[in-house]
Amino acid sequence: MRVLFTTYPEKTHFLSMVPLAWALRTAGHEVRVAGQPAFTDVITQAGLTAVPVGRDADLWQLMNRDLTWIGTGVNGLPVPYDAAEWHPRDVTWSYLKDGYDIQVGRWHKMSNVPMITDLVEFARSWRPDLVIWEPTTYAGALAAEACGAAHARLLFSVDTLGVTREHHLRLKDLQPPGERADPMADWLGGYARKYGFEFTEDLVTGQFTIVLLPRSLRMDADLDYLPMRYVPYSGAAVMPSWLWERPERPRVALTMGLSTAEHGAGYGVDLQSVLDSLADLDIELVATVAEPEQRKLASVPENARLVPFVPLADLAPTCGAVIHHAGFGTLATTALNAVPHLAIPWDGDGPALARRIAAQGAGLAVNSNQATGLILRERLLRLLNEPRFRQGANRLREEMLAMPTPNEVTVQLEERVASHRRPVVPGGR
Repeated sequence: MRVLFTTYPEKTHFLSMVPLAWALRTAGHEVRVAGQPAFTDVITQAGLTAVPVGRDADLWQLMNRDLTWIGTGVNGLPVPYDAAEWHPRDVTWSYLKDGYDIQVGRWHKMSNVPMITDLVEFARSWRPDLVIWEPTTYAGALAAEACGAAHARLLFSVDTLGVTREHHLRLKDLQPPGERADPMADWLGGYARKYGFEFTEDLVTGQFTIVLLPRSLRMDADLDYLPMRYVPYSGAAVMPSWLWERPERPRVALTMGLSTAEHGAGYGVDLQSVLDSLADLDIELVATVAEPEQRKLASVPENARLVPFVPLADLAPTCGAVIHHAGFGTLATTALNAVPHLAIPWDGDGPALARRIAAQGAGLAVNSNQATGLILRERLLRLLNEPRFRQGANRLREEMLAMPTPNEVTVQLEERVASHRRPVVPGGR
């Protein structure tokens, strides 16, 4: 079968797609990855065939210019998606409606509209059997419906999008008929009619969802989920010689993620303060720090090794703990290696993921606003000295290993396509 992947140009989101794309290729299926033109090199570096579509729109540049543009909620998630973690009685109709108004205009249109026309045209030409889309790349759902393909979200985090949508639909039904505003349906429905079909909720949450988190860390809506084991992939990587042997002292990794470094957004913690707080511990601290951030440091402790990048899949197995920002790829790679976490989240899905790691006993979480050197030092010593955290990390690893591999999921996708693929809807080109 033919499988089309698509994402807006966010590298860390794309990296989560690569193992499944290769599993499909090695199973004999044709795979293409559609993205904005400037993202082509990222796709081809993964050994996949890129399809440039639309024009470039740099969301990071916009966010760096105006940090309020995406409307961050009280728990780090964007409004209205922060409501996914609330008790249903605390979620109000006006909050959801106003939040969707903000995000459709400022976020979803910005990342999707530049791609939609070309993506639909390519899909109608190439005729994929299945479209797999990053969970906010709604252009993928539109393209799939326009050509009759089955389609699924590939979800790498908690499903705040699906749960928030569930709240919205529940509360919308309680409103008077003339007040049932739905910014997502209005926006996506306009494109649906343009291409010859009608809006359905599949355009928002997919016909089904491939999910990479183990059950204990998930937040689910009442949707069809297909679990798949996370496989680490971080792009081009080289294993340094100092990683060939086990360290003489307990090794601790410190990483604040790829995205912030590559886009120059800075870190959510005072790096110098973190280094200073750990300087006298009998550990080897390996900190992956972008070179511009390294130059800002006044001093580097003797027990710290600073490197711009090292593949975490190779580093984590040698560590007694990993200090990180609770980004999905970092968190999942750490978990897969049964290493305790010291999570210091500051925005997005980081706080939600960090709380779940702590609840499973696999680590500790400290919000970046409270992450003083003294607190981080105390929490790290607990992780290194209390066996229960390693035990919790081992349980989480076993849960992840019990999930189907991408190769096993490929067989399930073939079955899903047989039941979801539809005849091409005429008209609307």
